[in-house]
Amino acid sequence: MGLEIRQADQSDRDAVARLLDEAFRTDPVSSWVFPDPGHRAAVHGKFLGVFVDVALAEGRIDYAVDGSAAALWLRIPAGEPEGEDEVPAKMRAVADPDNERCELVGRLTGEVHPTAEEHEYLLMIAVAPGRQGEGLGTELIRPVLERCDREGVPAYLEASSERSKGLYERLGWEFTGEAVRLPDGPLMWPMWRKAR
Repeated sequence: MGLEIRQADQSDRDAVARLLDEAFRTDPVSSWVFPDPGHRAAVHGKFLGVFVDVALAEGRIDYAVDGSAAALWLRIPAGEPEGEDEVPAKMRAVADPDNERCELVGRLTGEVHPTAEEHEYLLMIAVAPGRQGEGLGTELIRPVLERCDREGVPAYLEASSERSKGLYERLGWEFTGEAVRLPDGPLMWPMWRKAR
């Protein structure tokens, strides 16, 4: 039997934020944003909770019924965004107001986000640490990719590690060729998946 998936709602908000916190606590980008492990433990969940709030308000969260995995999706229209993206500033204000890296990571990824075509944006995907490597992430995003293929809609994401970049390449994403370089930190790889 495959992974049972449902759409998360507001009642799942805190559980999804905890899952993201656990899954990304040692991620290279999270470690760059919050270099001190103790401080990261204290504020990381608040930081990632902003992503959950955005997905609940403007997109959707596909959530494993057993709570083991979640994928946050936004449908992004073609064209330049109207006005400045307020999410990076909110991430900083909510999680760690004195830490400019909270905001900078969002600004830098926003600068390279494609605008020419409507697309599905995989904002984040998380699998519980004890369940990683079981293929849950692939099962979780496969229905959206199949829908993208049927509708002729591309998909986009930013990989935050070499390992995740390789996983996404196997699912048809390709590196756009312009990495996000975090100052004195890791690279992020913007990736585009054409509809098949």
